[in-house]
Amino acid sequence: MKNKRSIRKNYIANLAHWERRLRLGSGLILVAFVVPHLTNHALGIFSFEAMEALRDWLALVWRSTAGTVFLYGAMVSHFALALYSLFRRTTLRMSAWEAAQLILGLAIIPLLAFHAIFNRMVWELTTTEVDYQLVIATIWYKDFETWRIILLVLVVWAHLVIGLHFWGRVKAHYPTFLPFLYAIAVLLPVLALLGFIRSGLNQPYSGGEKYVDRMLNSPFNHKLQFIQSLEPITLWTFLGLLVGVLLAREVNRIYAMRHGVFRLQHAGGNSISVPVGRSILEAVRAAGIPHASVCGGRARCTTCRVRISWGLDRLPPSGQLEVAALKRINAQPNVRLACQTRPQSDVTITPLVPANTSPEAAYKAGGLSGSEQKIVAMFVDLRGSTALGQSRMPYDVIFILNQFFAELAKALSATRGHYAHFTGDGLLALYGLEGEFQQGCRDVLAGAAEMLDRLELLNKRLNHELDEPLRIGIGIHSGEAIVGTMGPPKAPTLSAIGDNINIAARLEAKTKVFKCNIIVSSDTVRHAGLIPDPTMEHKVAVRGRKGEITVLALDSVNDIPGFHQLNRLKIV
Repeated sequence: MKNKRSIRKNYIANLAHWERRLRLGSGLILVAFVVPHLTNHALGIFSFEAMEALRDWLALVWRSTAGTVFLYGAMVSHFALALYSLFRRTTLRMSAWEAAQLILGLAIIPLLAFHAIFNRMVWELTTTEVDYQLVIATIWYKDFETWRIILLVLVVWAHLVIGLHFWGRVKAHYPTFLPFLYAIAVLLPVLALLGFIRSGLNQPYSGGEKYVDRMLNSPFNHKLQFIQSLEPITLWTFLGLLVGVLLAREVNRIYAMRHGVFRLQHAGGNSISVPVGRSILEAVRAAGIPHASVCGGRARCTTCRVRISWGLDRLPPSGQLEVAALKRINAQPNVRLACQTRPQSDVTITPLVPANTSPEAAYKAGGLSGSEQKIVAMFVDLRGSTALGQSRMPYDVIFILNQFFAELAKALSATRGHYAHFTGDGLLALYGLEGEFQQGCRDVLAGAAEMLDRLELLNKRLNHELDEPLRIGIGIHSGEAIVGTMGPPKAPTLSAIGDNINIAARLEAKTKVFKCNIIVSSDTVRHAGLIPDPTMEHKVAVRGRKGEITVLALDSVNDIPGFHQLNRLKIV
């Protein structure tokens, strides 16, 4: 049974993979047809002969057997995939650009039907050469056809540009080419319409109505009537397929509601009842909860990623597309793509990217992405920085602070500490990110000693620059925290959040109360393999936390019994 289920999941994953490739491939083939076609129209600005010269070359490609198969195969495939995508949607809630692309794409069929059928079938069934004389004449034959072609150009181009933009904007190098692409997106349809209008208003086509009338009264009249009858057949077929898909998705929704639901708990506080088979992204959208999805739920961008707080072990395994996307951003094991994950039982999620995120987040691990880990947090604060700023020129203060932070950075580097973020006149450092937790506790004590040693050397070096020596307060605490990449998408950093991080900050503030250099929790000292001296311990209350914490208030970590026996790193 498990083997059959595994085979089915692999089959579905492969199907999604090839569906994505077919959608992209068929779309690019249609782009390769539309862009030269509009360019051909634009040549009408110059002359009819220029239009005909390019048309002859394009006809060699698209009227060939291979060109015909590729072009019409791409049209049918792209339309079929659009209907399948519409059927698969469990909600019609979507972003504005997705809705625009879907509506414009469906509008192409009724606008294109007559133009495509007439031009192709006349060439196939009669001896009439479908050149620009015929094309322009039939378009300007009736006002309705003229405006329909103008609208067709605008709709096709808008659909194409939206599709290409939202496919390309998740690529890292896309912003580099955007100004050039923007110019093409604006100019090409304008030039195409100008060429089309100029060629239509040109004197040789003033008799276009008579030209079409003569053709309709030609010996091929019965064939032309058959060709014209194909348009309503195409339109009714299109309408039938569209209505059928909408009815089928409604039946599928009712069936899903009757055959199992799961509970989705959102970090924002919403609890949603969701039919089994619906993705997390579809579920939150249906509930009206804003959620990031730059690519529209196609596993291209990863901006819809969520952290699974509960129910991870019961989720279906990631498919090929999801695995590749998450690997690209080095996601943690408890991170999944909302657009690809379809839970079958209750799950709790936390979005990792803001709902209004920019496309850059598609290829950066911005937002909040991490996992729980035992680490050691060290907060360092410069004492008297306000007075330092009041007694000196700004440039002098910057000069002193730059040297101060340079020494702290060297101390962190020498003791395997990680700089997490800058706090104005202090910093947060993390220890134990790699390797054993005990070694991290030992390294943080060595780091505190290293900072005080380097600060002493700095004070001697700046003796003539300072009214009084620089002093620091250090707070150290260890325990579980969420560690990972967080911050704005354009400038993410590796940092940590959690109650234990806040405790370290509160302990640093307590150094002012105890008039000492370092306050370290007794638990951290014990985790380092040392035994605190009970006579040196204090019970302190920490703001925002119930109960008291046992700490050591120190002027130097050398006061801790046994510290000298640790393998302290040398200054580098």
